[in-house]
Amino acid sequence: MRNFNSAPFIAVAAAAAFIAGPAAAHARLVSATPAPNSAVASTRTLTLTFSERTVPAFSGFDVVNAAGDKVAIRTLVGEDGKTLTGTLARPLAAGAYRVDWRIASSDGHRMTGSYTFSVR
Repeated sequence: MRNFNSAPFIAVAAAAAFIAGPAAAHARLVSATPAPNSAVASTRTLTLTFSERTVPAFSGFDVVNAAGDKVAIRTLVGEDGKTLTGTLARPLAAGAYRVDWRIASSDGHRMTGSYTFSVR
């Protein structure tokens, strides 16, 4: 009776998982100002930084107040391709806000998310 040697199959499976790992990764929000769940003084600028470069044409975010109204904001992608900066026409009033972001990473994956913060 012959013994079956599974070592070559395990090595191939491990190599395939290692190679596919980075390709299967998705961009994620790594930092934001104001930070999620924070209470801040009034601000006119919001910054979101992602783990991968984004495609500017498909990346941006909205700021929504407690009444569900979008606040006018102009967003730009930074030179690093990972940072989105939004500038408001005027500082935010006191209250609760939600940031709804959407990006497309350079590998074509589209991601969305949201977080809240408040202005005191």
